[in-house]
Amino acid sequence: MPELRHKDLQNRKGGGVMEGYCLKDKRKVEMKDPQPITMKNGKPATVGTCPICGTKIYRIGKSS
Repeated sequence: MPELRHKDLQNRKGGGVMEGYCLKDKRKVEMKDPQPITMKNGKPATVGTCPICGTKIYRIGKSS
């Protein structure tokens, strides 16, 4: 199992924290207010906001 990058994420084993890639900041950030959605093509995704710049972040795939 690969090592987690953030020490605070290592302590949480149940998930709860959702990360996404912010295109504006060009780095992985922790999503603020993640919400599970279904895209037009029927695939699951999670949408949230970047805590740094406030833009929308999408993560495709089932949220765990």
